[in-house]
Amino acid sequence: MNSMWTSSKPINGLRHFVLVNTIEEKGQIKNLMVSVVDVEISAKISNEELINSDEWTEGWLNLTKCESITKDYLECKLSNKSKEGINKIFLNNNSIFNIS
Repeated sequence: MNSMWTSSKPINGLRHFVLVNTIEEKGQIKNLMVSVVDVEISAKISNEELINSDEWTEGWLNLTKCESITKDYLECKLSNKSKEGINKIFLNNNSIFNIS
């Protein structure tokens, strides 16, 4: 699966993400996504939503700065909403981001 994804709607003001890990949670596959702009902005996305919805596009779309980093990002950083995301990300041995 591709590691680079673009969200159709900004998540805390950002749209470009990388898939850093895949986990099984309650019998469902979840994908841990982290923003390429700010590692504090992350999301846990079901495999179904990532692959079979219009919410995500595989690869990074060529967007203008205003489209890829919205004013919501600044508001998120000022209000510390980014702290509500995933607290810690543990990489599986097969993650492309595991460098150990």
